[in-house]
Amino acid sequence: MSELGIIARHAGTVLVGQLAVMAFGVADTLIAGRYSPQALAVLSLASSIYISIYVALNGMLQSALPVWAQLRGAGRLAEIGPSVRQALYICAGAALIGFAALWFPQPWLAWTDVPPALWPEVRSYLQVLAIALIPSLLFRMYSTLNQSLGYPRLVTALQAGALLVKIPLSYALTFGLQLGSVQIDGMGVVGCAWATLGVNLFMCLTGLYLLRTQDIYRPHQLWQKMEAPHGPTLWRFLQLGVPAGLSIMVEVTSFTLMALFIARLGAVSSASHQIAASLAAVLYMVPLALGIASSARTGYWLGASQAFKARQAAGMGIGLTVLAALLGAGLLGTWRREIAQAFTSDAAVAQAATVWLGWVALYHLADAVQAVCAFLLRCYRITLAPLILYTTLLWGMGLYGGYRLAYQGLGTWAQRPSVDTFWMTSTGALAIVSLLFAALVWHASRPPRLN
Repeated sequence: MSELGIIARHAGTVLVGQLAVMAFGVADTLIAGRYSPQALAVLSLASSIYISIYVALNGMLQSALPVWAQLRGAGRLAEIGPSVRQALYICAGAALIGFAALWFPQPWLAWTDVPPALWPEVRSYLQVLAIALIPSLLFRMYSTLNQSLGYPRLVTALQAGALLVKIPLSYALTFGLQLGSVQIDGMGVVGCAWATLGVNLFMCLTGLYLLRTQDIYRPHQLWQKMEAPHGPTLWRFLQLGVPAGLSIMVEVTSFTLMALFIARLGAVSSASHQIAASLAAVLYMVPLALGIASSARTGYWLGASQAFKARQAAGMGIGLTVLAALLGAGLLGTWRREIAQAFTSDAAVAQAATVWLGWVALYHLADAVQAVCAFLLRCYRITLAPLILYTTLLWGMGLYGGYRLAYQGLGTWAQRPSVDTFWMTSTGALAIVSLLFAALVWHASRPPRLN
């Protein structure tokens, strides 16, 4: 199979799994929207805080993908097992940090001026997700290992199977369930969090079972005695993982913190923004899948000391991403009214969301290119420059610029307290990041000159 075919097949498989996972959130949004506007606002706020924490920890673990892909490309399969076991120490530390941040969310809620009436439900939701974070991070390690080895199908099968459990479970726990003469009361929107915990446990335990029983993992010697922490190995992971994790945190929080700042505009603004944010996150799954697939191939060829083929794989990944982004943005722009109405029965929320979805289409075009380039830069061990650019542009121009323009005014522009203010500034910041990241990939991937 051609290189393009390998990347497309790998990305397609990953995309199906990622869309299944995203369908967890979309289903929860639909269920909360049908429950009440306040439930949708609670979900929006709690999801924003959870994602801001989770993606940073997730990104730190996922940065191991090019490391394991390069070991595979170099034919050093037996070294993957010890590397994975050392990464478990990183995973344990990440889980501890994430659990504490989610169990005690008061600083987040106070800092962003979330209405006090929403605090109890948001806190209850996040404390359930604090427990769910542990199996979720373990499953992320399993997923990253499979993607680096070129085995994404098992991960996708688990994620798709979990979706079949998640949707009915979320609905039953939110609205309640009638079993014959027995009535089980619903938990409200917190029921969606308990359903998330259930499916995360299912995926984690099944992944461990597959690691133990499937022959494809035996050459990697995963099930050996756990070694003591090895300082140099852990330090290399941290050198790559911490900047990568922080970069992803800045990238995603520049997006998710919009929900917290928009909350002060009222329930309609918050609920309509949650619909727009959900669609933006779904569209993001395409460049995410292509980033994973192309970085796995780029890392493989770098491990095999084939710099030119690595550059080809990177270029193919970017090209496919641009084409897919144009298609996704076009479809969203065309059907945005119908999509908004499918998410909520509240006419005011649907009308507002229709406007915001137009900005989501433009936002996605800028977001897609930088997303795949970020993955490719990790293959070349470039993580500090993306962190600096993200912090300066996404937090500075996108999030802070949107906040200033919305609530205080910016320069000669008067304040503009509207949801689309944040989408405008963030889209502009992402466009600049995409151009700079593409230039970095082009420069880093040039094969060395032969003297």
